[in-house]
Amino acid sequence: MVVLHYTAMSCAKAALERLCDPLAEVSAHYLIDRDGRCCQMVAEDMRAWHAGAGAWAGLSDINSRSIGLELVNTGAEPFPAPQMRALDGLLAGIMARWQIAPVDVIGHSDMSPARKQDPGPRFDWRGLARAGYALWPDGLGAVAEFGASLDRIGYPPAPLENRLAAFRARFRPEGYGPLCAGDQRRAAHVAQMFEDIRRARG
Repeated sequence: MVVLHYTAMSCAKAALERLCDPLAEVSAHYLIDRDGRCCQMVAEDMRAWHAGAGAWAGLSDINSRSIGLELVNTGAEPFPAPQMRALDGLLAGIMARWQIAPVDVIGHSDMSPARKQDPGPRFDWRGLARAGYALWPDGLGAVAEFGASLDRIGYPPAPLENRLAAFRARFRPEGYGPLCAGDQRRAAHVAQMFEDIRRARG
């Protein structure tokens, strides 16, 4: 799978230094700057320390199962067009080389909602899906129990407020306030999408 992150830093040089510092105990396979420049730090077939504790779709040790992509962004700003174009190009190659499907491109907050918020609500998941590199819901389901829908999608256990924030950042960025029927209906639809795709893959 692929896990998308933001650096939470405004400077690519500082982010690169941290990602390459053994004392920081954090790394990623690629770093993409705002202007689209891309730096590879870890070979794709090697384990990078980008994901940390968490799980997705019943899988743990995500570091050993994924390629980590860091985007230079503080989390409070839009992701520039050159950066997103570079991400599209990088994903095209990675997904083809490793036979990774759009259903397996996730955000850091998806696999670790209690700890992480990246790539955050400013990230354009809808645009990434239009390009064919992620999934985006095109409808709503019936009202269903929210936690059960998130379990079906693949989210790990976490407090409701963390799971809700992660889900909205990914699939319903217009959402706000307490959990509502809109969240429940969108989550039910996404859960069915993911289950159908996984079932088709066997």
